[in-house]
Amino acid sequence: MAYEVTATRRRPQKFEDLIGQEFVAATLKNSIQSGKIAHAYLFSGPRGCGKTSTARIFAKALNCQNGPTPTPCGECDACREITKGSSLDVIEIDGASNTSVNDVRQIKDEVQFPPNSSRYKIYIIDEVHMLSTSAFNALLKTIEEPPEYVVFIFATTELQKVPATIKSRCQQFNFRLVAIEKIKEQLAAAAAEIGIQADDEALYWIARESTGSMRDAYTLFDQVAAFSENHITYEKIRDKLGLVGTERLNAVFEECAAQNVGCVQERLEEFLQAGISIEQLITNSADYLRSLLLVKNGITKESLLGQDAARFSQKVLSAWNSVQLERALSIFLQLYRDVRYSLSPRYEIDLAFSRLCWLSEYVSPAEVKQAVDKARDLLESPPQNVAQKTQNGTPQSFSGGAENAQSGAPKEFHFAPLNVSQNSNSQNLDSENYAERNSIGQNFSSQNSFQISSEQKQPENSSRQEFVKNIPIDNSLQGRAIAAILLEDEVLASLLKNTKNWRASDETIFAEAVDEFQKNQIDSKIQVINKAISGALGKDYSFQTQVVTAEEQNSHAEIPQVVNTVCKVFKGTITGGKI
Repeated sequence: MAYEVTATRRRPQKFEDLIGQEFVAATLKNSIQSGKIAHAYLFSGPRGCGKTSTARIFAKALNCQNGPTPTPCGECDACREITKGSSLDVIEIDGASNTSVNDVRQIKDEVQFPPNSSRYKIYIIDEVHMLSTSAFNALLKTIEEPPEYVVFIFATTELQKVPATIKSRCQQFNFRLVAIEKIKEQLAAAAAEIGIQADDEALYWIARESTGSMRDAYTLFDQVAAFSENHITYEKIRDKLGLVGTERLNAVFEECAAQNVGCVQERLEEFLQAGISIEQLITNSADYLRSLLLVKNGITKESLLGQDAARFSQKVLSAWNSVQLERALSIFLQLYRDVRYSLSPRYEIDLAFSRLCWLSEYVSPAEVKQAVDKARDLLESPPQNVAQKTQNGTPQSFSGGAENAQSGAPKEFHFAPLNVSQNSNSQNLDSENYAERNSIGQNFSSQNSFQISSEQKQPENSSRQEFVKNIPIDNSLQGRAIAAILLEDEVLASLLKNTKNWRASDETIFAEAVDEFQKNQIDSKIQVINKAISGALGKDYSFQTQVVTAEEQNSHAEIPQVVNTVCKVFKGTITGGKI
């Protein structure tokens, strides 16, 4: 007998022989058993995954002498003729070479005649997407309402090119790529059939190179078996097909991780002198980096890596992190695209490996953003302990907490010391006045501990007038007193502005402070206040402050008539809050 290639010898003859297409096989078998056979089917999927083989098995199942049956015997005349491709009632048409309207017109004429010796007349049109638009349109009516004995089976690798009018008239089956593990099992069975010993690593490499196509896997298997002398090993495949190999890649990438540019260039020269093409080196390097990235992320499945994870260099894995490995892989993917239009492919690959030598210093944009965010947070965050100036300029930090006079909850106070400018046009403060200002915080800290910060600083003397303007002054008793104090101490004037309910007796002026902290600050400057108020009003007055709680304020507040009316109607009482 003449030599028969593995793809033809191992072509599936039953639904059970279909590899990786269990859904398609089960659906077709159930439709045959239930007698629900459609008049048109559309098989789509990548090359070499079993579309035409499934169409032939389906034709045998329909025309078998024991059928229609989901398990054709393969021994009757109809099954043997379909297997050999000589059946008059199963017509296989190559869509790539029969694209015109005339070819479709011939089909329309033939379907009018019943099958010669079989149950169904079956048309298998391969690569149906190659038909012209006119041919598709001419076929529409025949597909939609064919004779009851006609079945159309279309196969295509480019489903998007098939018109929607054709798809809507067919039952569609999407064929999938075959898993690497299943391909490897079929290759091992094929090697056992012809008496060839094959290593698992070599079979995994063949299965990965086939990219999910059983026909591609069998074709590559035949090529490898031809030069392997009854024993297929990965080393023989590497040497005969000009592959780089994991050991060589480990060596060159270890030099890259060590930043030995000279050694890397020497190894590249050895690879090229050994007959390894630049395209093959790029492909193997990209595959190697992809495997390293998978191992770095904890994936050690041999079917994904193509070999044992222990064969990859630990030095490279420890030298580069996942982000750097992604960067290296992107370099080679871009290199594969650029080398086609490059002035010199050798220069391109030299540059790519040179870039890998400084890959350890690569910082991703995400890492840069994190560093910038940390620096921004550090610069924008206020200091936790703010220094208080002393007379010799040495910062002193002190912190603590003060009790809220109204609620009793801890409260943090912020005191901003006045900035003193040495500008000749500004009002200078002498050391005694400055010490007096600092004594405000010192006197209060002896009674209630608090924290001084510089979150809100006083303006410089250049904007002093703007600061003064921000304190509204009216002609009331409080306004006249603030106007007099403002020339002496603007900070003290600001404190008095925040008091309320000023009232005067014969010799005393009373005011209500917001809290104990404000009261203590005002009391520390009581002499300055009394002197300023007395001079402004033309009479000696003593100034006194007191803290009024929220309950006292509500008790003195006048209740509006509307509120009283609501309380009476709903029989309620006032418990608190502002009115």
